[in-house]
Amino acid sequence: MGVLKASFLLAPTVCLIAADPSSVEVRAILPGGGRAVLRLQFRRGLLIEKKPLPPTFLLRKATGGWVVFEDLSAEGKWWVLESLFPEDQWNREEVIHKVRWPELESVWLMASLFMGHGQNYDKLEMANPKNPEKLLSGDLWKIPQRLLSPELGGSGTPPVHSQPEDELDDDGKITAYRALLAFDEDKEGKFAAYRLRKGEALYSSVVIRYSDRVDAKEVNALADEIAKRSGIDDVRSIQPGTLIKIPSKALSAPFQPEGTVALKADQEMREEVRQTRRVDAGPKLGGLRIVLDAGHGGIDRGASANGIWESDFVYDICCRVKQLLEENTDAQVSSTIRYPGTGYKLRNDIPVPTKAAQILTTPPFPIDGDAASAVGVHLRWVLANDLFATFLKKGDAQKTLFISFHADSLHPSARGTMVYVPGASFVPSSFSLGANRGAGVREMKKGSHTAFSSRERLQGEARSRLFGEALVKALRQSKILVHPNRAIRNVIHRDGKNFIPAVIRYNEARTKVLIEVANLTNEDDAANLRDAGFRQRYAEAVVNGIRAHFKK
Repeated sequence: MGVLKASFLLAPTVCLIAADPSSVEVRAILPGGGRAVLRLQFRRGLLIEKKPLPPTFLLRKATGGWVVFEDLSAEGKWWVLESLFPEDQWNREEVIHKVRWPELESVWLMASLFMGHGQNYDKLEMANPKNPEKLLSGDLWKIPQRLLSPELGGSGTPPVHSQPEDELDDDGKITAYRALLAFDEDKEGKFAAYRLRKGEALYSSVVIRYSDRVDAKEVNALADEIAKRSGIDDVRSIQPGTLIKIPSKALSAPFQPEGTVALKADQEMREEVRQTRRVDAGPKLGGLRIVLDAGHGGIDRGASANGIWESDFVYDICCRVKQLLEENTDAQVSSTIRYPGTGYKLRNDIPVPTKAAQILTTPPFPIDGDAASAVGVHLRWVLANDLFATFLKKGDAQKTLFISFHADSLHPSARGTMVYVPGASFVPSSFSLGANRGAGVREMKKGSHTAFSSRERLQGEARSRLFGEALVKALRQSKILVHPNRAIRNVIHRDGKNFIPAVIRYNEARTKVLIEVANLTNEDDAANLRDAGFRQRYAEAVVNGIRAHFKK
């Protein structure tokens, strides 16, 4: 087809039919006559009315009245881009894109439409170093031919640059990443020196990898601090080989200098992981007690971005995992939460947030906003501990598993699943939930008091890490993206504080994880979570991970 516009398409007449600050609709003429509506929405991307499209425009069968840009064939994508941006210039060496709707367009959107993936935004910025990130009407952005997706006549670029350590397990990655650092000191203090490699960005390959920061605001702030200290004027155009100075105080525990308490504790924990043996529950998971939890619910929708919210979608994954386990294994399975209106019914379409949800304590605790949100959070682990206490009267404590499903809203360069495990140093030796925070439920009697020895805290993290490895491997085998740098983490850094969520901090399961299924701020992650097929595939991978972990 070449780099120029496809010769079989005529420049279509475009009619603007609706516009507001959060969306715009365009009625575009199809090549064979007729019209189709293109809907561009703030942070939700581009939707195309499916019914009038010719079959040759569709890459795959789609359900519903609208299709996403990614589901179009090359022919369909050409037509959409010509219809939506008729003033763009398609030359042999590059495309010159003219910003038409600055309130709705973004560098991420441009990369998604023209380059095949939003995470190529940094390459687009590097090709336009003088352009501000805040778009203005009429701004011109050059997209070199080499960056265009193959459907548009380019060679295409992968969203994440492959590195030798990408296929290693967590322990192998930590060793490999640490070997890339050199420790030094300047007038501003101690730092770790890193040489940026080809295809790497300061945000994802340095800040998110070597620190515990994943929140967008904190990632940007640390990136700016590192750039200033490293003498970098423009973080969007850093050349490979550039020396990056990472302040030692910002480094995660595995990357701290030799002799530090944090590094020693991390090394002890990793040695514990190596010595910990898996528990065998057989192919049918006999004797295994599993408690599943879906974050938020009811009035609490959780994180939201790109037109999608956390609660309903992770609940649907949780329901799918529950169904698969109950139908195909002998494991004893419970859920901490239930949506009264839908029960555990699987849903393909989730058009609006569900208003009612309840924690399955006795009596059930409604998530309706009448009590502080922390009550509902605490009651999840209280309920789980009560269920495990009953199980332990006859069952094996090593065969207890707790999984909490969530979706986060992070820096948009972070994509894929992250698995959080209870870092031993963040688990208290004992804790009791006050009666006034337990909503008077029966489970408070057995579940609200926890106590962990030093050995139990270390073992809790080790077993949870082992399960995290099995889960990550199962997700990858199912072609589900996990975070490329460090998918398994034992701490969350937010608002300047390090912590682990209460739902796994006080949980007495021997193996316990909190899974951040996707990053809703990342448009591709959000689109995946919206897709019922993806949610089913994700649930199947989770079950495969459970099977893989609980066998010798």
